[in-house]
Amino acid sequence: MRDPYDVLGVPKSASEADIKKAFRALAKKHHPDTKGGDAAAQKRFQEISAAYDILGDKEKRQKFDQGVIDANGNPRGFDPGAGGFRPGAGPGDFHFAWGDAEAAEGGFRAEEILSEIFGGGGGGRRRRPRRGEDYSLAMTIGFEEAARGGTRRVTLPDRRELDVRIPVGVRDGQQIRLKGQGSPGRENGPSGDLLLTIRVAAHPWLVRDNNDLRMDIPVTLKEAVLGGKVDVPTLTGPVTLTIPAGSNTGRTLRLKGKGIPAHAGQPAGDLYVKLVVTLPDKPDQALKDFAAGWQSEYNPRARFG
Repeated sequence: MRDPYDVLGVPKSASEADIKKAFRALAKKHHPDTKGGDAAAQKRFQEISAAYDILGDKEKRQKFDQGVIDANGNPRGFDPGAGGFRPGAGPGDFHFAWGDAEAAEGGFRAEEILSEIFGGGGGGRRRRPRRGEDYSLAMTIGFEEAARGGTRRVTLPDRRELDVRIPVGVRDGQQIRLKGQGSPGRENGPSGDLLLTIRVAAHPWLVRDNNDLRMDIPVTLKEAVLGGKVDVPTLTGPVTLTIPAGSNTGRTLRLKGKGIPAHAGQPAGDLYVKLVVTLPDKPDQALKDFAAGWQSEYNPRARFG
């Protein structure tokens, strides 16, 4: 057999944990049960197991490093044709004893590692059903789609495509679990689930507050002083809002039922509109002349003392 360090792909300075990790990965990749009984996989797995039989046992590893035994675990200079060798065995032939009492105290038996990987013993024992792994995906959707719900198609790690229903009122960071849409189970075990984390993109003017929505709406000085009617964009289209005369910046008006739609037994939220008195972007001479001649005396900062 080849040098066991080369077989496991670890340096001679590797720790017990490194050797165990390397064996786990190779055993999982080359185990015959995952290859449909392929003869090449069986041979490769035997080589991996034989290498771990040497390096996973402290005493055997020490003897190998000192040159006392060879890569097959036989004493150096041992003649397999002489007495004492098992009938039919030859150089490189491997007979692995699961749970061998010769395993060094504190070492890691291959049987235990394979049991962790496959849910049962590695020596041809009947394995228990094992649940498949969950798939975890993240998806970013628009603000309005999150509020109203919809359907999105996702591509799973196994390349399957799946139409996913986005529930009404889904929140940023909320996780949707789709049962049985993960990887298949082993030995007739159940499939895993799909865990889909939803990210909601920010909206240009709407902000969510539980099931309510909030927004600022600019109004002219004339609308603020005299009152008027303005169109307000909502999730279901524009709605006419009445601005009371004498409205200041910061005044908040409510549009009932224009927030997040009703869902999961919760009533629809409301839309709260905050007025922001806004002057023209460009200089307005008429407004300047009016302000210059305005004789009203009031102090909006009186509350500051």
